[in-house]
Amino acid sequence: MIKKPLYNFHVLLFTVLFFSFIYAQSFEDIYDKYTSVGQLGLTVTNFGVLGNGWNKINGRILPSCQYKQKTEILRDQVEHFSYAGLWIGGVVNGQRRVSTAIVDGVFESGQEGFEFVAADNIEITSSISSTSLDSIAQYFSPYAISHQDFKTKFQDYGLIPDDNMNIPNHTPLGIDIRLESYAWNFSFADAFVILNYYIKNVSDQTIENIYAGIWTDASVANMNYTNKYEPGGGFTWYDNLDGYDTSIDDSEYSRDIAYQYDLDGDDGWAQSYIGITWLGGNVHRPYVQSNYNQWVWTNSNNSSYPVYSMPLTDYERYQKLSSSVQKGTGPEYTTAGYPNEPNSWIFLFSAGPFGSIPAEPDSSVWELPPGDSCNVVMAVVTAKWNGTDDDSPMRRRSLHVNSDWAQRAYNGEDKNRNNILDEDEDLDEDGEIDRYILPEPPPVPNMAVDVDDQVVTVYWQGNAENFIDPISREMDFEGYRIYGARKTVNDSNEEFTLLGEFDLAHTNHMGIGYNTGFDFIRIINEFGQQDSVEIDGNFYHYKFVNNHVKNGWLNYYAVTAYDRGDLDANLASLESSVYANRRYVYPGVKPDAVQWEGEPSVYPNPYKGQARWDGYGSRAQMIWFSNLPRKAEIRIFTLAGDLVDILDHDQEYQGSDVYNIDEYKAPQLSGGEHAWDLITRDDQAIASGLYLFTVKNLDNESLSYGKIKEGKFLIIK
Repeated sequence: MIKKPLYNFHVLLFTVLFFSFIYAQSFEDIYDKYTSVGQLGLTVTNFGVLGNGWNKINGRILPSCQYKQKTEILRDQVEHFSYAGLWIGGVVNGQRRVSTAIVDGVFESGQEGFEFVAADNIEITSSISSTSLDSIAQYFSPYAISHQDFKTKFQDYGLIPDDNMNIPNHTPLGIDIRLESYAWNFSFADAFVILNYYIKNVSDQTIENIYAGIWTDASVANMNYTNKYEPGGGFTWYDNLDGYDTSIDDSEYSRDIAYQYDLDGDDGWAQSYIGITWLGGNVHRPYVQSNYNQWVWTNSNNSSYPVYSMPLTDYERYQKLSSSVQKGTGPEYTTAGYPNEPNSWIFLFSAGPFGSIPAEPDSSVWELPPGDSCNVVMAVVTAKWNGTDDDSPMRRRSLHVNSDWAQRAYNGEDKNRNNILDEDEDLDEDGEIDRYILPEPPPVPNMAVDVDDQVVTVYWQGNAENFIDPISREMDFEGYRIYGARKTVNDSNEEFTLLGEFDLAHTNHMGIGYNTGFDFIRIINEFGQQDSVEIDGNFYHYKFVNNHVKNGWLNYYAVTAYDRGDLDANLASLESSVYANRRYVYPGVKPDAVQWEGEPSVYPNPYKGQARWDGYGSRAQMIWFSNLPRKAEIRIFTLAGDLVDILDHDQEYQGSDVYNIDEYKAPQLSGGEHAWDLITRDDQAIASGLYLFTVKNLDNESLSYGKIKEGKFLIIK
């Protein structure tokens, strides 16, 4: 009677271990997913790490923690950290244990400090269903929280909860972590990413006083500041300062933001803040303490600032997680009480204690029994400086605003900022407050563009006009704005030029906009009736024509929708993101679908090397072949008749063979032009001189199929 249960137990254990092994082996580390809908491009992984260390992934350097990631203004493309990672500590049978995603000097699995492993892939969902945003709309789900949700799982053990995976000095807590990150493209909410961690105790022991923190290897720097291909170029680790902002917001609660900034802002190229803050969780604000610590990278014995030293053991790491470093006094400290010497500073922001049940009447001790879960929500927040004075609350004003919006997103319909539930508060079906509800502008208009000879036509749908605001519950659409690439350089560094603004001509809205109506932009038929234009199977109701646009130059366009605002909620007019539907174009001559008339040409001709529009190096030069058929073969020769290069052209060409054209922007071309980078088929830069070329029509539907035309151009270097 004893053997059978033991046998069944062994079979069950073997089955669990076998399938756990298969399960554990089926998920690889993912580090190429980053938040792309807003201005903050943050890499999120399925093993607890944030950031990608600025490493090339699939031949491209993706954002690690970049703000702003969608701008064409190089000075604003600031990176903020190489890596950050989750730390979770707790007490098990009196022993302090800390599991870390990453610590100083650790970059590979199997090392001490690299202690979480993937337990799932990364699932992407989106609340955006717009056909104009195909790259994100393909992930549409009615259950998505934000414009871009990432969901994944990882754990601090191997096959069973006490398996340390042969990592030196690692004693697992035995926890599963489910991470959900949320990002938006709203202009007021595109500078932060919310990190929602669910921590489940899968061990057979109770964990007391859980603390969760984000370890951050910050380095606020701009890769465009100096040539990143030069030794030491692009950024430096050692000119940054940390701080801890405990300023009081309008609701009279402390913000508690750990932050870093570049000391001098690199002459305007790195005037930006990175901050980490705690938003909430299942244990509410009065019972949770936020903590702040910092130390110099891999410095465990800081003689200048002894209390600012790197922790080496779980005991020391838990001490950092559960308490704040004491402020210092004297000239070697800032006025806020933290070191005044720039360096490669690490900072650790943490909060706790967390658990599922209080173990003491005063809630000073919390427990997480086996099978229970707790919840911790943090945010990564970025912001540009306000002014260029020394670090101050005034200069951190945008950091405060962005952090407050993150808090407002978390609070949702919970009007009590303290996160204490009143007995009469409304809960959703799961007994939770409806969180992550933000005021919304009208949705981004679905948009298309058409390019022609010195003309760009922008089309869009009226999908924004019937939108119901989630706060006011009213249809508050007011009008449209059409933007193009900046036409002049100005002191404000505005990236876009406003090309047109049109709003409802309504007697009740006389104080909003210009009351122009939509007659100028509305598509009408020959009978003067409202109509639409079909492009790629979609119908568009409005258009705006931009004339006198130079061929062969990169331009971009966007259409936004804005609302009337909400006086009752003290909200000004909100506008959809100007970056959400931006389209890049190269105007040019369209191909003739029937008869290939006229002669092909080259511009600029003559081409003069080192022109201002060219980039650095021989591969960053470019000329255009124009007046091409829909399909063609272009051959380039020296005067002596030597073949220099062969270009295969079709009307779907997007410039992917030319360095100067960024294929990731998916620019739209006219179909009748083709760029060349002045590199021979033997991968050499061409010399100065006169060159000949031929264009052969390969469009078998054209009346001039097979016809060859000739031309010439001059290169001066």
